[in-house]
Amino acid sequence: MASILPDITDAQAKNITKTEELAYELRIEEVMTDHVTCLSQDMIIREALDIFRNEKISGAPVTEGDKLVGILSIEDLIRSLREGRIDLKVSDYMTRDIRFIRTYDPVVEALTVFVKTGVGRLPVLNREDKLVGILTKGDITNGLLKALQQEYHAEEIIRYRASHLFEDIHSDRTSLILRYSIKKGDFNLGGAASGHIKRALLRLGASAQIARRCGIAVYESEMNLIIHTRNGGTLRVEIEPHKITMEAYDDGPGIDDVEKAMQPGYSTATEEVREMGFGAGMGLVNIKRCVNEMKLFSSKEGTQLFMVMYLNEPDKTNQDSTRKS
Repeated sequence: MASILPDITDAQAKNITKTEELAYELRIEEVMTDHVTCLSQDMIIREALDIFRNEKISGAPVTEGDKLVGILSIEDLIRSLREGRIDLKVSDYMTRDIRFIRTYDPVVEALTVFVKTGVGRLPVLNREDKLVGILTKGDITNGLLKALQQEYHAEEIIRYRASHLFEDIHSDRTSLILRYSIKKGDFNLGGAASGHIKRALLRLGASAQIARRCGIAVYESEMNLIIHTRNGGTLRVEIEPHKITMEAYDDGPGIDDVEKAMQPGYSTATEEVREMGFGAGMGLVNIKRCVNEMKLFSSKEGTQLFMVMYLNEPDKTNQDSTRKS
């Protein structure tokens, strides 16, 4: 299963902040700096030093046309100064093993890269591998703060209207069903369905914590359908006054060993998927920690994942164990 956080403890799953939730929803293109100061390979280090000083930057991508070929950091400049070689070219000191991020990736993927690598900035590429921006931790902080302000006022109005949906409806069992078709390999829309579901829950009056926990569980399920299935699959969410039932199902190829799949870090994701930042092997683990009940049935014909969140029984987390079909 793909994972958007390195690991979520039981306590953290119950206290996910709005900022963490936004990290799942916001895309890199929404928070990146699109005005990028670039260097050329043939530029002299002395010139790069002047640019860093005048632009007040601590790193810059190195390009050849629109192609990203390296990145020069303040640490590289310091090294050249120590060695007394500031008249050499940028290509002599730049880093060629480049970590980058895509415009359509969720912000949380960049946070994961920052934590794992310790880099201070990430070049941003579009689908055509063209450099279109730069991302720093400061960009993420500013983007999250802006999104928090924008969402607060709009959501307050919508939430009030939607929260009264069930009040005047009388029946033996009243529920709202949301259904989403998820396409295999569609990383561009990965997380869209879970974002819609979280907003729907909030507008219907669910607490922020319930919505966030459900959102993470559905996101992990959604990414699993994108990464591991033959043809994608379906997400189905049934919302009732006392519980939320979430389902993800597909037509194969299934999970060979469910017990192994439940182990933290176990993943069958391809190398290509891992290079994109997915497939860390924490998906099922994170789901189980976020919901009250979880059941998994898998065979070569397909996989069915059932998740339940009780709205009035907060202490029943993780009572059901995962089992094979």
